[in-house]
Amino acid sequence: MTGSRMAGFGHYVPERRVENAELEAHFNLETGWIERRTGIRARHWTMPGDRLTDMAAKAGAMALHQSGLDRRDIGMVLLATSTPDHLLPPSAPLLAHRLELKQSGAVDLAGACSGFIQALVLADGFVRTQAKPVLVVAANILSRRINWQERASAILFADAAGAVVLSPSPSAQGGLLGCELATDGGHYDLIGIPAGGSVQPFEMAMDLEETRMSMRDGRKVFSLAVDMMGDCATKALTSANLSPSSIDRFIPHQANSRIIDALEERLGLDTDLSIRTLGEYGNSSAATIPLSLSIANAQAQFKGGETLLMTAAGAGMSGGAVVWRM
Repeated sequence: MTGSRMAGFGHYVPERRVENAELEAHFNLETGWIERRTGIRARHWTMPGDRLTDMAAKAGAMALHQSGLDRRDIGMVLLATSTPDHLLPPSAPLLAHRLELKQSGAVDLAGACSGFIQALVLADGFVRTQAKPVLVVAANILSRRINWQERASAILFADAAGAVVLSPSPSAQGGLLGCELATDGGHYDLIGIPAGGSVQPFEMAMDLEETRMSMRDGRKVFSLAVDMMGDCATKALTSANLSPSSIDRFIPHQANSRIIDALEERLGLDTDLSIRTLGEYGNSSAATIPLSLSIANAQAQFKGGETLLMTAAGAGMSGGAVVWRM
């Protein structure tokens, strides 16, 4: 069976940089309040008129260029997003068109914060069975879903896109070594956007807050996220027959610095192994892990044989973890 490898990385963030001072002034918070509680110093937000597929195309183009592959060879585009351009049609076909991927299928995945992990697992399987490259993009414009009446969530969210190209490899030793996907639908409504689906369609008289992101219980979300990410990471390592000491770099979902701290302690990972982009880029949901991968690769290029551990959890509740050999 054909193996898979990460052949190219890409990312994009909007030019507008929003520092904590702007939000602290809005919510009448003391200087430093946001960073102390979240680890975030700044985040990037789109300008009016910018589209989700604009960001996704820029990150995807960077990854494709870096891979050196012929775009006609790309067999699939997977777009992980919670903020597509439209409810219908899906955004992935437009993304594939803009990137001139004329021989590619294109699928949207609405996996919230764990969307990239889910997409990576599916993409690896496609590459191994079909021997065709896959472009995986995760992108979100969360600034347009902020509920300004809810301080706890409003200070977190950001806009960004990250991308990875997976390509066939003659070696079956690389790629996905172990994975674990999980859900806990008993906490389905802890994070969400109430309106816009078939249960509560848009109406003229609707309260605008019903169309915005809401986090009902931040402490509960924190606890569940740490448990789910930690459990998935442990099971993914077991599936790969590896121990935490085998990990060269740890790339967790960038939701809150305290969650990352808790995961490091729970998994017994050295803090030096963690890739953190949260401080400068905030929480862009599914985009945080591929964004972090691309930035990390630009700073210190991944080497063949490196073993990565990635894990995420979010709305749903859904989560997962992947052990990946470069």
